[in-house]
Amino acid sequence: RDSQQADTEYLSRWEKWRRTSSKSLKKALSEVKGLSSYLVLWRHDIHSIEGKFGTGIQSYFSFLRFLVLLNFIIFILMFSFVTLPIIISKYGIFNSTIAYISPKNIDEICTIYEPNGNKGLVYFYTYLKDLLSGTGFLEVTSLFYGYYLIDAEWISVMRYNLPLAYLLATFAYLALSFLWIIKRSVEGFKHNLVHDADPFQSYCNKVFAGWDFCITDPNAARLKHRSLQYELQTDLQEEKLKQKIAERSMEEKLRIYSLRILINIIVIAILSGCFYSIYKVTVFSQESSNVSIRNDTRTDLVNLIVQYLPSIVITLANFIGPLIFSFLIGIEDYTPAFEIKLTLLRCVFLRLANIGVLLFSLWSQISDCGSDKCKPCGYNYKLYPCWESDVGQEMYKLMIFDFIVILAVALFVDFPRKLLVTHCSWRLVQWFGHKEFEISDNVLEIIYGQTICWIGTFFSPLLPAIATVKYFIIFYVKKIVLIHTRKPAARPIRASSSNFFFLVVLLIGLLLAFVPVGVSVAHIPSSKACGPFRSFNTSWEVIPDTILQFPAGLQRVLFGMASEAFAVPFFVILCIIMFYVIALARAHKRVVEQLREQLVLASRDKMFLIRKIAEAQRN
Repeated sequence: RDSQQADTEYLSRWEKWRRTSSKSLKKALSEVKGLSSYLVLWRHDIHSIEGKFGTGIQSYFSFLRFLVLLNFIIFILMFSFVTLPIIISKYGIFNSTIAYISPKNIDEICTIYEPNGNKGLVYFYTYLKDLLSGTGFLEVTSLFYGYYLIDAEWISVMRYNLPLAYLLATFAYLALSFLWIIKRSVEGFKHNLVHDADPFQSYCNKVFAGWDFCITDPNAARLKHRSLQYELQTDLQEEKLKQKIAERSMEEKLRIYSLRILINIIVIAILSGCFYSIYKVTVFSQESSNVSIRNDTRTDLVNLIVQYLPSIVITLANFIGPLIFSFLIGIEDYTPAFEIKLTLLRCVFLRLANIGVLLFSLWSQISDCGSDKCKPCGYNYKLYPCWESDVGQEMYKLMIFDFIVILAVALFVDFPRKLLVTHCSWRLVQWFGHKEFEISDNVLEIIYGQTICWIGTFFSPLLPAIATVKYFIIFYVKKIVLIHTRKPAARPIRASSSNFFFLVVLLIGLLLAFVPVGVSVAHIPSSKACGPFRSFNTSWEVIPDTILQFPAGLQRVLFGMASEAFAVPFFVILCIIMFYVIALARAHKRVVEQLREQLVLASRDKMFLIRKIAEAQRN
């Protein structure tokens, strides 16, 4: 400290002022960061859950908070660039005017689209049916793709290209989701890597450096104590299981591996049955719904059930499949952390592939061109005059039905079970016991819903707003269910590995969402009767059409960047950079291992000297 004071005496006034200002700024930023931590959504609730139920369950609620924020930002993005310009032009704000461009070289029969809006006297149950199915009055609102008919609008003197904005906003929300998930995954991977590098070091850090001595509140201290206790229990449980696995005989290993192969065959059979059922039900539902609309021979209730048949079958598959997988995973004898990962992978494949099969079934109907059904328009215009809105309605129904099922399970399964177990002494009732909070099933629910949201946002721009409200309510529902009807896990789960794996599974869901959105944008002809892309053959054509309006030099640059002559060298350079980074990471890892070995040798030398000194003092 004296040397620092001596140094500052010889500094100029400018240097002294710069150092003082830098210290003041760092202090102010630290205080602002400390105050902003109190504004974090559900901060106290998540800390309380961590103290009572461990970091594994806390990671689920933190993950749910992340999805609430992500969907809210996606909603702001889509509303600002897609829905808000429509509202501005509709009410003539900022002297805005609307421009409609009639599709060229298109058969007039392709432009006929008559939404099933409610007219005349409408009963309450009809509104309820429309609210659940996305038809009727909802079909003609800004919730669905077919509402956005404007080709361009003039806001004051500026021309706003709505088709281009719609497509770029779609790319933007997918890119934003991808980058945000990657960023959080890298942070989780670092924590996971530190723990896996040296478990003993991680254990020592918890024992000797895990306590936060800045904690003064007794409740906060109690929560921190419980959190450390759960972490240590997890470490000990994992070490015990590793020891048990290492002591297995060859006969036991053969038995376990044979059993695992048989169980995986059963899992594949279950998945195949689910996919076939969804495909057949979707085809039946679409054909029956269109026949009933033309003939009007069914009641509203029957029509609603027929429309919801794919959602019902998918929900049943998503409910029964994980139950079977959870039972089978207990026989396979894995560690708790790996059990969660494998169950999640199986259930994720089931749920996300179910969505894929549903979309494939819809596209097979949209592109069904037998007996020249698609000749004038390029798609089945008789059954699907505005096919994008129909796909949006299916995604909307899946999201609403998933939300209803989550609430129904909480109200009619979890709480009655808790009351029966608490107040009924029958042996059969007590055999069920208090249920643990299944992290894998609950994470899967929200990843499934988020994948639906990513796919459906292109066809229903305001779907992220519904997802935000849905996850906001689910947080409180799950918190109440956890506190009042669940017991702490018998085998604790580590938070660091859970957080990372949840994000990896979420990334798989996002990558799956790229496929149907990409196919819809670039491959399937856009509807000629609705939406902002009715003047283009596909939605992607708005990009080259916009580029053709640029100056000739800029056009050559952009088309050159899209050519193979640019793409191949660019890919090669990326590969070289990637290999360089991998080699650099391996070199750094080798240096760290050498330094760790030197520290071990130095500590052994020190212990050797201490022993020699002690022996010399005794002699």
